Formats: sequence, C-alpha cells, structure tokens
Amino acid sequence: MPATNKVPSASLTDHGLLKHLKKTGMPLVLSTGMSTMEQIKAAVAIVGTDNVMLTHTTSTYPCEPEELNLRMISTLRQAFPVPVGYSGHEVGLVISAVAVAMGACLVERHITLDRAMWGSDQAASVEPGGLQRLVKYIRVTEQALGDGEKRVYESEKPSLQKLRRVH
Repeated sequence: MPATNKVPSASLTDHGLLKHLKKTGMPLVLSTGMSTMEQIKAAVAIVGTDNVMLTHTTSTYPCEPEELNLRMISTLRQAFPVPVGYSGHEVGLVISAVAVAMGACLVERHITLDRAMWGSDQAASVEPGGLQRLVKYIRVTEQALGDGEKRVYESEKPSLQKLRRVH
C-alpha cells in the first residue's frame, strides 16, 4: 500500500481537513466511528471515491460485541463504491477474522507491548503474539471463504461412494 493518510473517526466531520487531504492526491482511509450515515456521506462527497477506503468501527475502547455491528461492513459496501475495511476495538481476535468473512478488505487493530499498560485503548489492543495469531486467523478465513462455486471435492469422493445410496 502506498503512503496513505488515515482520517480518524474524530476528524471525519472536519471538512477543512478532508479538503486539504484530498488536494494531496494521496490515498485516504476514512474511519467511520461515532458518525451517522449522513456524516459519512458528506465526507465521501468531499473526498470523492478515487483512492478512498472506509473502515467500519465503533469508537469505544474496548467495544462490547453487541455494539460492533459488523453488518455495517455490508451496508457501507452497498452505499459507497469504495473498498471497506474494519477497525477493531474489541477484546480478542475472532471478531476481526469474522469481519474479513463479512467482506472487510483491511483490518486495523491497535498494537501494544503489554495490554496491562496505562492508556485508554490498551485493553482493546493486540500484543505482538496476538497480532501473529490474528494474521494466521485472517489467512485461514480467506482460504475458507472459497470461490462460491459448488463442487464435489476429491476428499469427499470416498464418503460419496460409501454413504450415498442413490447416485
């Protein structure tokens, strides 16, 4: 990925900043936490859809599962002709892999050397070992998604021969 400007959720409504960043010609990632659809639409209207990516997020550290609203990934993908990623602030790794299964093309997570350190987002951050596991989980998720075409796999053929009564 080329050098990119990332607009945090808190700055999504700073139209002056968005106009300035648009003029740079650099790719933009717009984080959508604590924003309404109208605010997201206004931001995209300013920066356009070329070289722009949105990330769905909930700006709570850590965020409880019932407030993650991962279906917003699909909502954003349908509403805007841009790639949509996920910026996770939850505890654990599973939700970020699920976001990939739901269509997120990028996953952003905060990292830390020690989740017990002082700071507002340490509890929602991932330690280095967790980051390695997360990458593994995402790669397995991508493999498991497949291509959506139904087929009989070679590995299924022994079961097919043994168990299916009518061929």
